[in-house]
Amino acid sequence: MKRAEKAARIAEILHGLYPEPAVPLDHTDHFTLLVAVVLSAQTTDKKVNEITPALFRAAPTPHAMAERTEAELLALIRQVGLAPQKARALRGLAQQLVSLHGGTVPASFEALEALPGVGHKTASVVMAQAFGHPAFPVDTHIHRLAWRWGLSDGSRVETTEADLKRAFDASIWNRLHLQIIYFGREHCPALRHDLSTCPICAWAAPAKVRREASQALAPVRAGRPRRPAPSKPPEEAR
Repeated sequence: MKRAEKAARIAEILHGLYPEPAVPLDHTDHFTLLVAVVLSAQTTDKKVNEITPALFRAAPTPHAMAERTEAELLALIRQVGLAPQKARALRGLAQQLVSLHGGTVPASFEALEALPGVGHKTASVVMAQAFGHPAFPVDTHIHRLAWRWGLSDGSRVETTEADLKRAFDASIWNRLHLQIIYFGREHCPALRHDLSTCPICAWAAPAKVRREASQALAPVRAGRPRRPAPSKPPEEAR
């Protein structure tokens, strides 16, 4: 199957499963979306959604967050991964939003990526979901599944993003990246995944991926101790 045909079939399946995927991070405006995405690094969306209500009550705007001390912010987000670094980043980005952007979230990759704690993936999510700009944020789910489905070689996140942008029409990028995330969570787990039962991996996975997955599952089927399946592309595995 040619890559274009594979991509079209994948998009059709994902749209059937998740026709209107919602952003999994709770937010009320561009600023709270930006903050939630920053907090989500190395932390589950569920945990972020648990701590942001109190954070947003205490600091609902860039001006309010800029006035909070780093210690105050840390106390509010202590349960998320990398909390000290994130508290510092949130205060810094809020201060820059106030001083450089009039207290609003800028609608450009360049301006967003210049903010403390904001990398390309975070900027891509905000550009896509806040401003409707076509973008393809690549998180661990998307990076892993693009490799499993033979849409990218998994060598680098940047390569995966470029490959997916070539494979799919820009008109569906903003919806598709959410659909892939939901699919990865519900149907395509990182460890001990039986590709033969997966609605997409069963037919889309290249021979090498199928072979390695089958070898990893062999001990489980034989009743021997489990060993992890080859669930991650090379960049994540290192």
